Amino acid sequence: MSYLTWVVLLGTSLLGAVAGVLGCFAVLRRRALAGDVVSHAALPGLCLAFLLLGRREFWSMLLGALATGIAGIGLATFVSRGTRTKEDAALGIVLSTFFGAGVVLSSIIQNRVGGGAKAGLETYIYGQAAGMVRADVIWIAVLSAGVLVLVLLLYKELKLLSFDPEFAQVQGWPTLWLDLALMGVLALVTVTGLPVVGVILMAAMLILPAAAARFWTERLGPMLLLAGLMGAVPGMVGTLLSAGVVTRWLGFDPLAFGPNPSNLPTGPLIVLCGTALFVVSALAAPRRGAISRALAALRLRLATARENLLRSLYELSEPAVRQRPAMRLDELLAARAWRTWQARWLVRWAIWRGWVEPAGSGIRLTPLGLEQARQLVRVHRLWERFLIERADIAPDHVDRDADTLEHLLGPEVVEELQRRMESPLAADAVPQSPHDIPRTAPPGPAQP
Repeated sequence: MSYLTWVVLLGTSLLGAVAGVLGCFAVLRRRALAGDVVSHAALPGLCLAFLLLGRREFWSMLLGALATGIAGIGLATFVSRGTRTKEDAALGIVLSTFFGAGVVLSSIIQNRVGGGAKAGLETYIYGQAAGMVRADVIWIAVLSAGVLVLVLLLYKELKLLSFDPEFAQVQGWPTLWLDLALMGVLALVTVTGLPVVGVILMAAMLILPAAAARFWTERLGPMLLLAGLMGAVPGMVGTLLSAGVVTRWLGFDPLAFGPNPSNLPTGPLIVLCGTALFVVSALAAPRRGAISRALAALRLRLATARENLLRSLYELSEPAVRQRPAMRLDELLAARAWRTWQARWLVRWAIWRGWVEPAGSGIRLTPLGLEQARQLVRVHRLWERFLIERADIAPDHVDRDADTLEHLLGPEVVEELQRRMESPLAADAVPQSPHDIPRTAPPGPAQP
């Protein structure tokens, strides 16, 4: 790789990492739009700095963008607290107002002879990572180190501010100053990233890594580490794709959708890589991902249906359940409102587990299945007694409530329930049902 590619690669990676870490606090504070407000509010500051100096100078334009960016955040805070406007509405008002002012000022600059080119406004609006030089990388590295030190020193304070700001305020902590300091650092990082990804896309570098990391953990420390990593990786991959390094490694251009090779900008590629990482996290995260949650819901539905099958075979056979009488499939269908294919599938599963066996034209519980069903019915009726005695639910209404909740009870809850409600029952006795056992399912959608 060329020297320029290494410079851009290091700069975008560091910027993505520090933006991801700060983005965690913005997301947890429900200030995800704060970065968007700063980036859009920075545009009039860039224009004013150029108009005042008459030339393009990095530090002056950085200070101008930072000044109007912080002013935008401060104004949004004032509008939200002072006028009781909702925070998202206040952010939207400030964002559109400042960006409109920036467009007007940029039009004034463009009308000057050569003004637009000298101001380099397109660089800040759309981003141009290829223009990054060694001094920019040094500045981003210093900024990243400063943010890291700040987070380490104020970790406890920022954590409490993110999760329970009211409690922090009651404890006498300077929550307003902490919030302003956090927003100030966020504004500084946002303004620094404008030449890389531009005004429009900078908010994505703050939000995407934090939102993606949130799927993988529920603890702040690991979330910060993951967000930093998930901010750095898109920076590296987007830079390598834009520089053509991946094309040389693979021997073909994965982004060329036509006969011409791709020559795509770095900033949008970084954002798209971050979006891809977010989509993967949203789908494949082990606990909070969509696939994991769908599988957990499916497992619960299957477990519920299996338990209901055994309980129905037990309750519909009382009081002769010890003789394990046979039961026809249509009786089960009437009691549970299952579809025929569902009932047949559940019966096959129960036969495979050794809990049910064929008996003539029907099925019956095996000794193993009888014991399993007895335990399920016992817990169900103890739970019914608990709801009747402690929750004051009528006996003729308790069956459906117990049937809905009992499948969600953990082993510890079941043990505590048995300890409280089994007296004066024997340790393994099945209580009498507090209501008549329905022989037909109540009207409504088919139960699982």
